[in-house]
Amino acid sequence: MTEQLVSLEQFLALRATLPLIDARSEGEFAQAHIVGAYNLPILNDEERKLVGTIYKQKSSEAAVLKGFELVGPRFADIMKEAMQICPKKKVLLYCWRGGMRSQILSWLLSMVGFQVFRLEGGYKNYRTATFESVRKPLLLLVLGGRTGVGKTVLLQKLKNQGEAILDLEGLAHHKGSAFGGIGQLSQPSNEYFENLLAEEIWGLPADKPIWVENESRKIGTVILPDVFFTQLQSAPMIEIIQSREQRIKHIAAEYASLPRADLQAAIKKLSKKLGGLRTQLALEALEEGLHARWIDEILSYYDKFYDYDLENNHANILKSLDFTDVKWDEGVQILLKTKNELTWKKK
Repeated sequence: MTEQLVSLEQFLALRATLPLIDARSEGEFAQAHIVGAYNLPILNDEERKLVGTIYKQKSSEAAVLKGFELVGPRFADIMKEAMQICPKKKVLLYCWRGGMRSQILSWLLSMVGFQVFRLEGGYKNYRTATFESVRKPLLLLVLGGRTGVGKTVLLQKLKNQGEAILDLEGLAHHKGSAFGGIGQLSQPSNEYFENLLAEEIWGLPADKPIWVENESRKIGTVILPDVFFTQLQSAPMIEIIQSREQRIKHIAAEYASLPRADLQAAIKKLSKKLGGLRTQLALEALEEGLHARWIDEILSYYDKFYDYDLENNHANILKSLDFTDVKWDEGVQILLKTKNELTWKKK
């Protein structure tokens, strides 16, 4: 079969139906990759480093020869693995810049009848596109409110109603607080988070408001892109208000069943901000299984932080909605009605 060099736009369209192989090393792949890719390294991390050194110190020809010397003994294994990944023998392929590694793998797979679509410009081309996409102007509508008002629940229910949303915490695998990483998958690198975010943006209409939860600049270890975060701070916000009792109940439903040791560690992380007495009271309440009590203790800190953030970073609250005793589905309808009544998007 033959190889076809394709543009990024063609590549992303083909990805919907064809498997995708990343020919870079395992370390490069772990750092970040094209969403949906399977890693089949031509050179591992150590081999890549060696070939790169030869390229710099000797010549490109010497580097190519060394590369073939290293990968040659694995040709059969690479073919077998590729056939398991792509039983129909049609595959999308890329390396860092669309150079030697993807060319070698393309040649190798073509020898056993594969039809190969290789990305022009490689991962670097894709990464340029994702980098730019998460820094372009977006029509954001921010869902704000104190900890425990159910912003994430409302966001997902808005999505179920066909609204455009960006779930930043879902992409970051973190709920944005000292407790936010408990029970979550490992967080992505900043680069891979941006790739995931860009892919979400690509799937949303450009002319409609995108609901997004109000976030700090850091979500766990993930740092939001500067331009995106500036937009988040300046975008119009609808603030959700609930009673403290209702917020505590919602937080307890979400966190009370998590491992006690993890909850204790999270409370201790906040000790300097909570103060010694409040930390001790929270830990004692947790030990006794009094979830409403320890949550009440930590909410004092989070409410104070929210008030500070609101005063210094958000002078653009369009409307505050009291959702105390309002059911989730009813709240979503109120949000949709409120959005439709707003004239901000026409300004």
